[in-house]
This record gives sequence, C-alpha cells and structure tokens, in this order.
Amino acid sequence: MADIRMTRYPAEVLGQKARAVGEVTDEIRELGAAMIDMMIEQKGVGLAGPQVGVDLRIFVFSHDATRENAKVYINPEIEISGGLEACHEGCLSLPGIEAKIKRYKKCTITATGLDGNRFIAEAEGIEIRGFQHEIDHLDGMLIKDRMGQAQRIGARKILRQLQEDHENE
Repeated sequence: MADIRMTRYPAEVLGQKARAVGEVTDEIRELGAAMIDMMIEQKGVGLAGPQVGVDLRIFVFSHDATRENAKVYINPEIEISGGLEACHEGCLSLPGIEAKIKRYKKCTITATGLDGNRFIAEAEGIEIRGFQHEIDHLDGMLIKDRMGQAQRIGARKILRQLQEDHENE
C-alpha cells in the first residue's frame, strides 16, 4: 500500500500545480486506495494528491464520506457553468479554517478511473462544490486564496499557527 500522510499548509506542494498522471499503474491504484482510506480516516468528503504530498493530478471523492461511494478521479478536466453561489467550506490541509467561498452551481468532470478508462461525472449537490475544491488543490490553490479580505484577516492567527507548526516539524 502507498505510504501517505496528510500535508498541511504551508507545505510547498500545496501551492504548486500538480503533474498529470501518465499510465494508470498498480502504484497509482494503490495510491488511490490509500487516499480513500485517508479521506475516510480524516472524515473528509474529498482529498487531492497534493494533500498527501503527491504532486499528481488525482483526487478522491465521496459525497457522504463513505468507502462505498468513494471514487478516484485521475487527470480530471472540469467544465463549469451556471451562476456563482457562496457556501461555507473547510479543508483538511487548513485545519481550523472555514470560509464562505463562491463556487459555480453546475459542473461536469471528465476524468480517468482506476481501470484506465475515461468517464464523465455530472455533479449534483455537495459534489459540485467538492469537485471544484479538489481541482483547486490540483492547480495549487487553497480556500485561503479564494477568501475575501475580511475572511483572510479573521484567519490570520490560525494561518500563523499552521506556519509555526510547519517550521517546528
């Protein structure tokens, strides 16, 4: 099984654009399985490669945080539409921070699965927000980068503490 661990802000990998996955190998399948395990262990609904220190374009998602509904998305491409809607979000890589983030109301994902085949996923409900959030991670963006100025000011103390914790590791 892939040896992964949670990566928290301000780890460098979180601010970089992730690389495309080449072939879907046994190692990629193991990574996907390990990411699902980690997502469930952390009580999240989504987890992206950079959040476990892997700079690859892969994320896992389960609308209800269960293994039964978890799916792996490799090299995802997103098509967004509809208007914007603001809603509260948290992030496993930014523990203690919750922010009201604007996201598009509709999206479609085209990705590769663990079987190596491309598939299309129409998003509904929490999936719409989750897909956009995880793809942000693959593009080196965190919710702190989407916060308004007042929210950023409110999060400064937590961000400083995360920075200090990282420096002391």
